[in-house]
Amino acid sequence: MGRSARWLVAWDGGDTTRLPCMSTQVGPVDVDALRARLDRATAAASIAGVDALLIAPGSDLRYLLGAGGTSFERLTCLVVPVGGAPVLVVPKLEHPGYAAVPTDELGVEVVTWVDGEDPYALVKKALKGNRTAVSDMMPALHTVRLRDVVGGEQVLAGPVLRELRMRKDAAEVAALREAGAAIDRVHARMAEWLRPGRTEAEVGADIAAAIVAEGHVLAEFVIVGSGPNGASPHHDLSDRVIEAGDVVVVDIGGPVAEGYHSDSTRDYVLGEPRDADVWETYAVLQAAQRAAVDAVRPGVTCAAVDAAARDIIADAGFGEYFVHRTGHGIGLDVHEDPYIVGGNDLPIEPGMAFSVEPGIYLPGRWGARIEDIVIATADGVESVNNRPHELVVLPT
Repeated sequence: MGRSARWLVAWDGGDTTRLPCMSTQVGPVDVDALRARLDRATAAASIAGVDALLIAPGSDLRYLLGAGGTSFERLTCLVVPVGGAPVLVVPKLEHPGYAAVPTDELGVEVVTWVDGEDPYALVKKALKGNRTAVSDMMPALHTVRLRDVVGGEQVLAGPVLRELRMRKDAAEVAALREAGAAIDRVHARMAEWLRPGRTEAEVGADIAAAIVAEGHVLAEFVIVGSGPNGASPHHDLSDRVIEAGDVVVVDIGGPVAEGYHSDSTRDYVLGEPRDADVWETYAVLQAAQRAAVDAVRPGVTCAAVDAAARDIIADAGFGEYFVHRTGHGIGLDVHEDPYIVGGNDLPIEPGMAFSVEPGIYLPGRWGARIEDIVIATADGVESVNNRPHELVVLPT
């Protein structure tokens, strides 16, 4: 499942206002792949009827340039015009963070600016036409100024770029496999930390360190939901002391060097479960998760995969306790398209990567969720997570 807020990041002090976004980081760069992405983005913008894409720091920028950047009160914006060369407008003091981007090889012009200059006018100068598609996550303080200075019509860039990003290429699939194997190694070590008498926060700190030690850049999120806290799907960490008999939901993940994320949930019990219905209920959840994974193949809709899990849970009498969609896409973002949810009739295509994570949550008592990241192949599905799906009994 994951959560979008990073668990280990603390904002810097000083007089710089930081806006929520991914940190500046340049991963392994394949110039040919990036050039092809820029070309496809330009073509997609033309098909969508916009004159340019305006890309803010974040995962879209990393997808196109290999560097995600960070949003500040000073504007950084990649202009991808239809019928012209891309232009990266960046504050001069932030430019060193993009030094590893092969802008010359990519044909990207870099335009720097200093305090006192108008960066929005520089964006306007780079445009050919005034119907622009703006990054979905661009901060409002920039989108409003761009609207005022650039004029014309603004639409969201998400519908344009998600068509490119949903289908992972071979390098992206390899990075997702690497991330999946790394998080599997963390789950394999859970008995080292998870035991009665420790708080969720203490266990979470150990898990976060292991996430980095096993190959991630950072721990993006750590959920340790013990006992009744496991019935809250987005529970984080607390000072609750873990007890014998607790069912514990552990949902963890983070990015590897290439920027692609892991996200995997497994469930543990400390000795014999306190509640008599745990084993029977958990068997329903296992069957639902297995059915949803088995349903994945090209041409099947996202809604049908959701239904494969949801119907089993509902038929067993737990429908009201499955309170979220069955899955979300994953890649440079923890949550991205495609979404595995009722009403989404998007057909699955090879290269689409997403979670399959049904859950059953019994308020005030306990909960459980089983989550794998899977990738649709030409004739079926590949899971990048391969830890057992059984409820793991740990010693007390």
